[in-house]
Amino acid sequence: MATNPLEQFVIKPLIPLHIGGYDVSFTQSSLWMAFAVIAATLLMTLSMRSKSVIPTRWQNMTEMTYEFIAGMVHEALGHEGRKYFAFVFSVFMIVLMGNMLGMIPYSFTFTSHIVVTGTLALMVFLTATLIGIIRHGLHFFTLFMPAGLPLVLAPLIILIEIVSYLSRPISLSVRLFANMVAGHTMMKVFAGFSVMMAASSGIGMAGAVLPLVINTALVGLEILIAFIQAYVFAILTCMYLKDAIELH
Repeated sequence: MATNPLEQFVIKPLIPLHIGGYDVSFTQSSLWMAFAVIAATLLMTLSMRSKSVIPTRWQNMTEMTYEFIAGMVHEALGHEGRKYFAFVFSVFMIVLMGNMLGMIPYSFTFTSHIVVTGTLALMVFLTATLIGIIRHGLHFFTLFMPAGLPLVLAPLIILIEIVSYLSRPISLSVRLFANMVAGHTMMKVFAGFSVMMAASSGIGMAGAVLPLVINTALVGLEILIAFIQAYVFAILTCMYLKDAIELH
């Protein structure tokens, strides 16, 4: 019997816990979030412990990651970016680790759940909005009225700008969530095809070769997408911060 490809996304409690009528159980999603934090922390600390002049592979990868995000933040925010580098870097690493750890067999991809991506996106949105209000006060709300806008069009354009602004956390969270769900579902489906064809085909294991090749290609593609989605999440975080700082 074929396994349901969506079963991999089911949240299962590891330590059942209820407080005040609310289910706050420690789940496999919580566990892999903890693994993501630990993995990111170990990667950034242990790899830089030696600080060799000739970097090791791990040190080289860490330095490249640091420089990549630092360059992205500087390009988007200029010198102001140094204040927000730690925030953007943390967002990038937690999304990247969530995506990459989900590629390990029998693991759990917590970034495939809208409640996780939605919380991250809402945190980014609220942080950027709060920074904008603190820096500019009530002048921040001129963000919703482009310069030179004719007064007759102001009500319509302002409404469109407000709706567009409030939809940012939705688009940011759905993009990551949808890509993770789609990719892992496809890999599960083609993995099922490999098993089914090996069991039912008259030529035995040879019948599973094509689905296996396709699934191998999908794994490589999903690893690439895992990085791209972390990058997109980080670059959009920079863009939201840029809008809050410069009111563009």
